[in-house]
Amino acid sequence: TADHLALGEVWLALTALVAMLAFVSGAASTALLINWAQRRGLRSHFALSLLLEAMLLLLFGLAGAYLQEMDDFFLPGTVLLLCYIMGLQNAIITKVSRAEIRTTHVTGLITDIGIELGKMFYYNRSSNKGEPVQANRDKLFLHLKLVGCFFVGGVLGALAFKRIGYSATLPLAMWLITLAVVPIWDDLRLQWWLYRRGIEHDPAALDNGKQDD
Repeated sequence: TADHLALGEVWLALTALVAMLAFVSGAASTALLINWAQRRGLRSHFALSLLLEAMLLLLFGLAGAYLQEMDDFFLPGTVLLLCYIMGLQNAIITKVSRAEIRTTHVTGLITDIGIELGKMFYYNRSSNKGEPVQANRDKLFLHLKLVGCFFVGGVLGALAFKRIGYSATLPLAMWLITLAVVPIWDDLRLQWWLYRRGIEHDPAALDNGKQDD
């Protein structure tokens, strides 16, 4: 955005800004859904955002082939939709991992890999004061696996899109729906069970029960 502004390309700068706002909106949506569910003691607080992401991917896969001929609408709409989905996904993983992992970019992962490698190859002299420098091998291997998954997923995604087009997102969307539906269904069953017995759902009591366990 800053580069486009410096070059006087205001329209492109505004386009990039809108895409960023779509990403932020996706992350904000995840935060709203998770906090809403947690305040109500629901076990599906992550599954709600995951289901929304899956439904949007499903929509993209089903409608993409029909809308691609509408260039003026399809291209900007696709960019905004995918940015919104990336915001959803990144925020879900950020919340699940307690801000340890990001899944929509690799620069942070590569940086962390470099830091841990630097620690691993650091020579700790016995004469040095303080705690020895030690690499977090679990973190290093986790980030290496994530970068590997990025690469494999990128290659498979490109090959699938080349062969079957936008429908390539459908299997992934269905898999995400399968993962999300189970905890949501459990919450619905619990709510129905409480409703039939006239019991008011108490999130605080549920939290205390979890702590006792």
